Amino acid sequence: METNKDFKSIENIELVFLKPEDYEEIKEMMIETYSSMPNAYWKEHHIKTLITIFHEGQVGIRVDNELAGCALSIIVDYDKVDSKHTYREITGNYSFKTHTNKGDVLYGIDVFIRPKYRGLRLGRRLYDYRKELCEKLNLKGIVFGGRIPNYHQYSDTVSPKEYIEKVRNKDIHDPVLNFQLSNDFHPARILQGYLEGDKDSNEYAVLLEWDNVYYEKSSDQAAFTKSIIRLGLIQWQMRLYSDFDELMQQVEYFVDAVSGYRCDFALFPEFFNAPLMSDYNHLSEPDAIRKLAEYTEKIVSRFSELAISYNINIITGSMPEVVDNSLYNVGYLCKRDGGIERFEKLHVTPDEAKVWGMQGGNTIKTFNTDCGKIGILICYDVEFPELSRILADEGMNILFVPFLTDTQNGYSRVRNCAQARAIENECYVAIAGSVGNLPKVHNMDIQYAQSMVFTPCDFSFPTNGIKAEATPNTEMILIADVDIDMLRELNQFGSVRNLKDRRSDIYTLVRNHESQKNSLAAPNPTEHI
Repeated sequence: METNKDFKSIENIELVFLKPEDYEEIKEMMIETYSSMPNAYWKEHHIKTLITIFHEGQVGIRVDNELAGCALSIIVDYDKVDSKHTYREITGNYSFKTHTNKGDVLYGIDVFIRPKYRGLRLGRRLYDYRKELCEKLNLKGIVFGGRIPNYHQYSDTVSPKEYIEKVRNKDIHDPVLNFQLSNDFHPARILQGYLEGDKDSNEYAVLLEWDNVYYEKSSDQAAFTKSIIRLGLIQWQMRLYSDFDELMQQVEYFVDAVSGYRCDFALFPEFFNAPLMSDYNHLSEPDAIRKLAEYTEKIVSRFSELAISYNINIITGSMPEVVDNSLYNVGYLCKRDGGIERFEKLHVTPDEAKVWGMQGGNTIKTFNTDCGKIGILICYDVEFPELSRILADEGMNILFVPFLTDTQNGYSRVRNCAQARAIENECYVAIAGSVGNLPKVHNMDIQYAQSMVFTPCDFSFPTNGIKAEATPNTEMILIADVDIDMLRELNQFGSVRNLKDRRSDIYTLVRNHESQKNSLAAPNPTEHI
């Protein structure tokens, strides 16, 4: 749309809070804007009331000191609003008594631009301000009834619902609805009889919504959900230890180190406790690893103590565990609040099955932590994309992958698949493995690893999708901060939106719930601490 204002002649555009003395300009502007609806302008007492009850919600744009556009808003408790309300009802019969500072939604009362300034994208500036205000006030989102002024031209042949779909598909042009859709608002429902006298819309409106991805639900607890999460990855050196206590002394050293940097999570590798099998090297491989499994309950108990005393969530890597005489590869999430949760390796490698007689587990789930929802997949499991997609659907923000690989090609499979999981699930992925040699432990001779933290690939993230990476094949810790708010923004406004754009109309991912019912129970009481 062309504008009557010469762009080159504009010297200043300014966003301002409206004042009572602006009323005559506001009235003049509304008369110009709503020329098809005579007398459809706010009275002076209306504007004064809005400014008095909610000053921040009433803004205008001045172009070279002339008022060129306005946006009027109130805050409502959306649970108390009828989903099929009218404009008169939402404004309390134009008294605005429906406004409450304790509400949870910013309701748009009006946005209008002086006709001669249309084409300068001033409406976008007003909506951007509303979004920023919504985030600042920690409201759930923005809602308003949007007019569909061209509907009267098509009302004989299409329903309001069909009209919206045709506008979306660009079959019909509606200047108002097109603008709302381009500003990230989505239609929620049709409102019949919304605005009295709106003949152009046949008195229909579309309830449009914008969700605040930064909204945090208030809590009575003396805690808050963190946005910046610090990860501590332990790239563990395989070496022989004289006994269990010496192994755990090394574990505590690393926990102490990462907690000293105020990490929220410590991630250990898969089978980090394998050096304890050196005492059983005279046994067959299946018998030796079952002897190693006898340490698991004691290790988990010590990890839980460390999580509490060092105020850090610990992902224990993985360990062998025997349940009903069957051998599994499992790990534990030891939370700093004392809680303990168990996870299982679902896909065992051919070597694990052949050499050790290990079986795959049955349970896949996300874990609630004080830093949001996380997922954990052990090594080979990350090479099966369905698993992480299920976790993403459940709200996972960070995927942790403890792994153990002996050769570079094995490591490359884990590394490349883990990075793909970060992109396709719009999440962070942290992988940690072991390095070094264990010449006195059968089937655990050599290790290769490079621990990493992966991100999605978009403008707010590293261009190569790598947040941090350890030195290959060297014992060390890797510390990295990840921002959960960036994931929320990516989900809504990313260059591509892998989660939103899935074609669920032609394919779906279905979880077998029977497997959850048959999930393994941990054989030790620490699971429910």
